[in-house]
Amino acid sequence: MSGGTTMTRRGRLSVWLLVIAGLLLVIGANWHLVYVSVTSQPDCVAHIRTGAGDGARGSYSAAQSSCSP
Repeated sequence: MSGGTTMTRRGRLSVWLLVIAGLLLVIGANWHLVYVSVTSQPDCVAHIRTGAGDGARGSYSAAQSSCSP
């Protein structure tokens, strides 16, 4: 009887296919995150204008607003 310590050709192929599938999954997920972040445009949020705040808790002003006044 031969020892069972060496992997068969079929076993090595299965391991490589699993590794490749895992890498493709990670690459695809990251590509999707980049795509969504580049193509999405968040809505404007109600805020006070720069310099108009009195520093009260819960009032925010944008550093540089991209929303039209």
